[in-house]
Amino acid sequence: MARRTASLCLLLLVILAVAACSSSGKAPEENPNQFPASYKTEILATMATTLDDPTLVRDAYISEPVIRRAGTEERYVVCVRSNSRNGAKQYEGSKDRIGYFYAGHLNQLVEAKDGQCANAAYKPYPELEKFCPAKRCT
Repeated sequence: MARRTASLCLLLLVILAVAACSSSGKAPEENPNQFPASYKTEILATMATTLDDPTLVRDAYISEPVIRRAGTEERYVVCVRSNSRNGAKQYEGSKDRIGYFYAGHLNQLVEAKDGQCANAAYKPYPELEKFCPAKRCT
C-alpha cells in the first residue's frame, strides 16, 4: 500500500511539473494594428501576381496607411488606384483596390466597392508604373 501511495505521489509530481513547464511557454501576442512599414513593397508584390499584366501600368496612385473599420474591427488599410492591362494587353480603365493589413502585413487586396476609397488621399505610386519582372517590357 505504501509503495502504491508513493507511486501515485510521484506520478502526480511529474504531471504537475509537465503542466507548469507547458503553461510558461506562452507565445507573445501579435499587435493586429502594427503599422505596415513595408506596405508599398507588399502591395507591389501582390499586384505583380494578381494583375493579368503587371507591366506598363498607368496612372498609379497609393494612399498612406490609415486605421479604418473593417467589419467589426479596426485595421490599417491602403487604397491603390491604377489603370492596368488585361491578358490581351488592353487597358481596362482606372480601378480602386483596398488592401487590409494585419500585424503589419498585407492580409488581403481586393477591388474597392461602395466608395471605400472615395476619401483616400492618393499620391503618385511610380514603383507600380515602373514594375517590370523581365529585362524588357512590352
